Amino acid sequence: MGNVATYGQLALMAGKPNGARLVGRAMKNAQTDMDLPCYRVVNAAGSIAPDYVFESKKHQRAMLEAEGVIFKANGSINMKICKWNP
Repeated sequence: MGNVATYGQLALMAGKPNGARLVGRAMKNAQTDMDLPCYRVVNAAGSIAPDYVFESKKHQRAMLEAEGVIFKANGSINMKICKWNP
C-alpha cells in the first residue's frame, strides 16, 4: 500500500512545526534533477495539489494510485490508511 506525508509532517521533522507553507514553497522551488517524490506530499485533509502543480489533479492521482494510495469517494486520500508514520 502506498503512503503519503503531509506538509505539516515534513515541517515538524525539519524543526519548524508551523512551517507547512514553507515546505510547500521549498518543494515548488526544488530542482527537478533532485528527483524528489513531491507528488506524495498532500495537505492534512488528504487533498491533492491544484492542477497547475503536477500537470493536473488526475496526473497526481494516477501516480499515487499506481503506488497503492487509496482515495475516498469524495476524491481525498484516505489518511487513516495512507498517512506515512515514520
